[in-house]
Amino acid sequence: MKFQGDLLSLVIPLLNEEGNIKQLLKNIDKALKDFKHEIILVDDFSTDKTVNEIKKISHPKVKLIELRKNYGQSLALAAGFDKAKGDFIITLDGDLQNDPKDILPMLQKLQSENWDVVVGIRNKRKDNFIKKLPSKIANFLIRKATKLHIKDHGCALKVFKKDIAKELNLYGEMHRFISLLAYLNGARVGETNVNHHPRVNGKSKYGLGRTFKVFNDILLILFQRNYLQKPLYLLGNLGIFFFIFGAIINAYLLIEKILGNDIGDRPLLILGVLLLLVGIQLFTTGIAIDLQMRTYYETQNTRPYKVREITNFKSNE
Repeated sequence: MKFQGDLLSLVIPLLNEEGNIKQLLKNIDKALKDFKHEIILVDDFSTDKTVNEIKKISHPKVKLIELRKNYGQSLALAAGFDKAKGDFIITLDGDLQNDPKDILPMLQKLQSENWDVVVGIRNKRKDNFIKKLPSKIANFLIRKATKLHIKDHGCALKVFKKDIAKELNLYGEMHRFISLLAYLNGARVGETNVNHHPRVNGKSKYGLGRTFKVFNDILLILFQRNYLQKPLYLLGNLGIFFFIFGAIINAYLLIEKILGNDIGDRPLLILGVLLLLVGIQLFTTGIAIDLQMRTYYETQNTRPYKVREITNFKSNE
């Protein structure tokens, strides 16, 4: 295998997974026993004994990152990506539903077919209907709105080339569309079937409330895809449309006035003036936001999370 001498970085966000840690590390050790790897566990402010369990095991390949508060899975992944040193970065959940045995076939596919990212497809997904339905809708909308035809954006098991993962900006619920973000950054994204196991320990963090967040993030990503670097193209076009429509109405009313008709009490006059003002306001707002975006790209050099502590477990050998 071409990647046998490369370092693999496994980034695993955790939230109240004390019952799964021991088996998770055993599964990873068994799957990657012949390969150089590091395991980056990012604790997203667990309220159970997750951190204590990790420190008690004291695994030599584990780096534990404890976040100061609950930032969400996206920023937990971002923290792990920042600290990862591997040539390839792999993400998976800490609930034992992903199978580490799928990592090596995914790496082989990534290298043999020259992908930058390989995403898992949970064909026999062991989740309930409440989790499956919003995921299917989101996947459908993304396929229709973009040129990225990935079947399962929600699968946590993904393999990245290092540079692709490092350049991602994650926040909100963007971890669900991390493959789409990579694609919008120019990455080649492939997919392959993977195993999926039912949750045995702990509780799922997914609820119906997240469904609305997912849809909002889809709209945000689509805006970023088309207008983030040039918001003037969206607001400016709307401004020009309203301005022209208002100008046509006012031109018509001017003709009516010239012909001797009274226009002072006509609601159409108010509409025409309002459209002119809205058009001008949208266009000028687009210019202001465009300038703000330039400032954002030039000055954004901080990370939106705070790390409490980083623990490296070294072998006693």
